[in-house]
Amino acid sequence: MDSSQIETGAPLSIEIAQIASPPITLSPTSTSTPRISKDAIRTSLRASTVDGVFAAVFSIGTGGILLGNLLVELDATPVVFGMVSSIPMLVNLFQPMGAYLSERSTSRFQYSLRTHGIARLLWLILVIGIVSFSGGGLNSNQLVILSLLILVCSHFIGGLGAASWLSWIAMLVPRQLRGRYFGLRNSIANFTELVSLPIAGLAVSHWYGGSIQGYGVILFLGIFFGIVSLGCQYFQVDMNPQLQNTYYANSSQTTEIKSDSVPNEPGEISEAISLPQMPTPQNQIDSSIWKNSNFLVFLLYFGSWTFAVNLSAPFFNLYLLDTLNLDVSWVTFYNSLRAGAHMLMLIVWGRLADKIGNRPILITTGILIAVIPWLWLRMGSSPLDLWLWLPLLHIFIGANWGGVDLCNNNLQIEIAPVKNQSIYFAIAAAVAGASGALGATIGGFIAQFAGSFGIAEVFVVSGILRLASLVPLIVKKDLGS
Repeated sequence: MDSSQIETGAPLSIEIAQIASPPITLSPTSTSTPRISKDAIRTSLRASTVDGVFAAVFSIGTGGILLGNLLVELDATPVVFGMVSSIPMLVNLFQPMGAYLSERSTSRFQYSLRTHGIARLLWLILVIGIVSFSGGGLNSNQLVILSLLILVCSHFIGGLGAASWLSWIAMLVPRQLRGRYFGLRNSIANFTELVSLPIAGLAVSHWYGGSIQGYGVILFLGIFFGIVSLGCQYFQVDMNPQLQNTYYANSSQTTEIKSDSVPNEPGEISEAISLPQMPTPQNQIDSSIWKNSNFLVFLLYFGSWTFAVNLSAPFFNLYLLDTLNLDVSWVTFYNSLRAGAHMLMLIVWGRLADKIGNRPILITTGILIAVIPWLWLRMGSSPLDLWLWLPLLHIFIGANWGGVDLCNNNLQIEIAPVKNQSIYFAIAAAVAGASGALGATIGGFIAQFAGSFGIAEVFVVSGILRLASLVPLIVKKDLGS
């Protein structure tokens, strides 16, 4: 899933200010290439960054530690926690259908508004459910079931628009600036989470009507900001998917950048940028998925990685809240430390990815992420653990996950052909979603029916499988640039 003053080697000249230009919908013209002015590109990138800020607030209220704390308060089982983690991934199986529908539309903005707008408004039903629970209309089991149903429906409908949104942004961000821009956008989103999550955690923990009512208030505010984030997309240059595919099919031209050299900073955008974005050698491979060896290797890596990660990841917060019996405000503090480290390192990873490529970063950070489940086995409830090792562990996780998230996103953009691009993104999400959901579900059953020893086994196996999933990246040395 953004503005702050962050010091870097060379300051990024993207300002979030006075976004007031209407969207520009590209339509067929008589010119050789449809083009977007540099001002339109700049406005689009600013709008997308602000979109990321408000979307981060929405995600705080509808997932993560706050939703997990609600389930703990409702005495949900570990299987439910596994389902909460697996549902968002499992519904990604329907992303190819969403990509197909989006390619038949004529506006990325309108399609995003329909899918993500409905998905976010559905959470209002859970707010009503919490009000009913407080008044005695629902019991805890019914509220747990309602939460799962809203989670399924919201992520299903939102997933139909995910690949279309990624394809939209991929076409707007110049390739030479991709790492730095996404690094900046994601870091500001994480800064928003860093500030908002502890405040939300304190509000939930100290709400006069109880933590469940407090969560209902935070959820309502999150929904409001989620709708505001969709409004920011109005100021992005709109894309016509049918024009994008038609143009790519009839032209082998690459992006035309009117400048004497490759721009060094996101603010140094050329006067006019042709669409589609400059294809890399990987983009020129036959558009048939089964003949695209780079994409198939990426699918193998991405699927095995998400399975290994989600085998253990859903149970870290459960361990803190249930086993160690920590207050939710402390757990949100730990998660804020992780978000802060994630934010600071994204700028570094983004600039480094533009220089050395995404694959080396994925291998390095992947190895470091692989040992995290083993480190969790050393965590306890002693003061030293609570005040030193747990904070350091969350900082370590956040710093390295920044590189994984950013470079996974950049690598699939780099590999996928421009024509029918959203379908490639959807297939990758579907494969990762199915494998991730399978991992979370298996881990949940083991954790519930095998006791504490079962959780230890899950952590050990998860670390081994994380390392094994990196083999395709190591073997395929020409994957990405």
